[in-house]
Amino acid sequence: MNYKNVLSLLVVISINCGFIANAFSQKVSSSSSSKNIIRGHVLKKSSGESVAGAIVQVINTNNATSTNSTGFFMLEVDADKVEIKISAIGFKTDVKVLSKSNFKTKQTYFLNEDIISLDQVTVTGQNAIESVNIINRIDIQNRPVQNSQDILQNVPGLFIGQHAGGGKAEQIFLRGFDIDHGTDINLSLDGIPVNMVSHAHGQGYSDLHFIIPETISGVEFNKGMYYAEKGNFATAGYAEFNLQNSINESLVKVEAGQYNSYRSVAKIKLFNNKNSNAYVAGEYVNKEGYFESEQDFKRINFLGKYNLWLSSTNQIQVTGTAFESEWLASGQIPERAVESGRISRFGAIDDTEGGSTSRYNMSVKLQSFLGEDILLSNHAFYTHYDFELYSNFTFFLEDPVNGDQIRQTENRDIFGYKTDLFLEHSNTVIPLITNLGAGFRYDNVNDVRLSRTLNRNTTLQDLARGDVQEFNANIFIDEEIQLTDKLLVNPSLRLDYFNYQYRNQLVANPEFRQEGKAIVSPKIITEYVFNERVKAFFKAGIGFHSNDSRVVIQQEGEEILPKAYGADVGSVLKPTDRLIISPTLWYLELEQEFVYVGDAGIVEPSGRTQRYGADLSLRYQVTNWLYSDFDLNYTFARSMEADEGQNYIPLAPKITSLAGLAFDFSNGINGSLRYKFIGDRPANEDYSLTAEGYFVVDAVLNYDYNAFRFGLSIENLFDTKWNEAQFATESRLENEQNSVTEIHFTPGAPFLLKAGVSYNF
Repeated sequence: MNYKNVLSLLVVISINCGFIANAFSQKVSSSSSSKNIIRGHVLKKSSGESVAGAIVQVINTNNATSTNSTGFFMLEVDADKVEIKISAIGFKTDVKVLSKSNFKTKQTYFLNEDIISLDQVTVTGQNAIESVNIINRIDIQNRPVQNSQDILQNVPGLFIGQHAGGGKAEQIFLRGFDIDHGTDINLSLDGIPVNMVSHAHGQGYSDLHFIIPETISGVEFNKGMYYAEKGNFATAGYAEFNLQNSINESLVKVEAGQYNSYRSVAKIKLFNNKNSNAYVAGEYVNKEGYFESEQDFKRINFLGKYNLWLSSTNQIQVTGTAFESEWLASGQIPERAVESGRISRFGAIDDTEGGSTSRYNMSVKLQSFLGEDILLSNHAFYTHYDFELYSNFTFFLEDPVNGDQIRQTENRDIFGYKTDLFLEHSNTVIPLITNLGAGFRYDNVNDVRLSRTLNRNTTLQDLARGDVQEFNANIFIDEEIQLTDKLLVNPSLRLDYFNYQYRNQLVANPEFRQEGKAIVSPKIITEYVFNERVKAFFKAGIGFHSNDSRVVIQQEGEEILPKAYGADVGSVLKPTDRLIISPTLWYLELEQEFVYVGDAGIVEPSGRTQRYGADLSLRYQVTNWLYSDFDLNYTFARSMEADEGQNYIPLAPKITSLAGLAFDFSNGINGSLRYKFIGDRPANEDYSLTAEGYFVVDAVLNYDYNAFRFGLSIENLFDTKWNEAQFATESRLENEQNSVTEIHFTPGAPFLLKAGVSYNF
C-alpha cells in the first residue's frame, strides 16, 4: 500500500469517526445536564455587519471559540455564571458577565471599531479555518489595497506578474506553482466564482479586474486542498474576496501618475436604515503606460449592493457588477532583440497585441435563521462574459510572411446556485458544528476560437473553433468537532460530478460530444491548543483541478479530473503580546500537471509532479504606530516522470519573500514601505535557461486631514531593472534564418510616481 492509499484511508477513517461522534452525541445528549451552552451573534456596532473570526473566551481559562462566517458562536461552559471576553482584530475588546438565564437564548453583542493591535489576537478558540486567517485579517487592516493587483498581493506568499498591457489576467505564483492565470488556485468574490473553466486562453483563467479595490472588506485565504466548500482548482489554495456589505460614508477619489496614468473612484451611500441599506461604486482607469508604444489602457467598473431584512430571521442581499476593459500590449520580447539594440527594454516586436474583455455579474443571496442553531443560506448567481485577446509569442516562426499573431475569443454565460446549511449542535455531549452544502455551475461558452490573424484586422486561418457546455454538480459535508477544550477535529467530504460537452465547428456536420466523471475528495484538519499562545495543526486531503472540455473530448475521457494529494503540519505562536509567528511544512503531489499552450490551442499534460516546502509568516507590532510583517516561502518542485537533471518544473519559484513596515502617526501621517523578492528559477526542464529573480521596493505616504486624504505612492522606489514575466520561448524574428530558444520577457515597471486625493462624506 503506497502513501497515497494510506493518506486516503486515514482521512476516510477520520471522517467516519467524526460522523459516528456526531450520531453518538445526538443520542446521549439529554443525559448531560451539567454543561451550559452560550450562544451569541457578534456584530459591528457602526453598521450591524457580522464579525467573523471574533474570539469569545471564558476569562482566565483556555475555554474559547470563535465566530463563524455569519458572526455566530457557541461555547460550552461548566459554571452557571461566567465572565467572557469578546475580541476581534480591529475592534475594542468587550467583557460580559453572563448568568444561567442568559444561556437560554442567543444573545447579540456589538463591538466598536478600534485601531489594529496585536494585543487583540489570541490563538485560543480559533476554529479550523479562522486560525489560519489570523495573519490575513491583520494584513487587511494594515495594507489597504491601492490597485487591482494589490487585491491578490494581500495573500501571503502569492506573487503575480502582468505581461499584456494591464488588461489580461495576472500570472500567479504560489507554493512552487506557476499557476498561469488560475489553474491551481480557487478564486471567488462573495461566492461568485472567478475562475473560468475551458477558457479560450487557459484553464482556470481568473481576471480580477472587475473588482473595485475600495469596496473590498477582507480576504479569506488558505493554502492547500483541505476545505470541502472549495472544489475545482483549490490545490495550491483558495482566496475568497469579500465585498463591503454596507458603508457609513461616501467616498470620491482621483489619482494621477507618470506616463499619463489617471484613475477616479466614487463610492456612494444611497441609504442605511434599520432594515435595509444600499450603496453604489464606480471606477474609471485610463493610462498610456511606460512602454514606447502607448498601451491606451481603459477600464470602467460599476458595482451596486443592496441588503434588506425581510424579517428578523431573513435577510436578502443583491449584488450587481459591470466591467469593461480594452488595451494594447507590447507582449513578451526576446533577450536577443534588446541586447542587439534592435529594440529597447520597453520596445515591441509586435505592438498590435492587446485585447478587450467585459464581465457582468448578478448575485442574489438569502440567509434564513431557521432556529437558534440553524442557518440556511441560498445563493444564486449569473455571469455574462466576453473575451478577445491578440498575442504574438513566436513572431515569424510559423509564418515568415504574415507573422504568427493569434486571436483568442469567447462569449460565455454562467449560471450557478449554492445552498449551505449550518447546524450548531448545542445539546450534545461533544460540541459540533455541521456545514452541509450543495450546488451546481453551468457554463455555456459560444464560439471558443483560436485564429491566425494579421495586424488584428485580417483572419488568416481558424486553428480551433467550437462551443463548450460544461456542468459541475457538487455536495459536501463538513463537521467541526470539539473533542476536548484543547483538541478540535474537522473532517469533511466532497463529491463532484462533471459533464463535458464540445461541438467542433471545423468539422462537417458538427454535433456535441460528451464525457462525464465524478470524484470524491476527503479531507481532515486537526488542531491542538497547548495554551493561549501556542497552537499546532495538521491537515491532509485530496483535491483536484479539472481538464479543459476540448481536451477531454479529444482524449475521449482520459485524465478528466487528476487528483492532488497534500498534507500540512504547522503552528500558530504568540511568544509575546505583539508578536505572532506561523511556521508550516507542507507536501503536495499532482497526478497530472497541465500546461496550456496558447498558440496551439491545447492543454499539454506534464505528468506527475511533487512539491514540498516551508512557509514562515511573522507579524510584529513594534509600537502602537509601527507595524511590521514578513513572509518567507521555500519550495522544492520536480517532475516525477523525468530523469534527474531533466525534471525541473519551468518557472516554479524556489524562494519568495514579501515584507514591509506600516506606520500610522496620531498627526494624520501614515504609510508603508514594502519589498517583494523572488529568487532565480528554472525557465525550462533542464535549467539551461534561467528566469531571473528580482527585489523591488514600493512606498506609500498619506496625510489625513479631516475628511480628506492626500496620498503619494511609488512603485519601484529604487528604479530597479527587473522582468515581471519571463518564458522560455522558441521564436524567429523577421529576416532571421534560424529560430532561437531563449528567455522572452515583459519588463517590470520603472520608478513610477502617483498622487491622489480622496474625500469622505
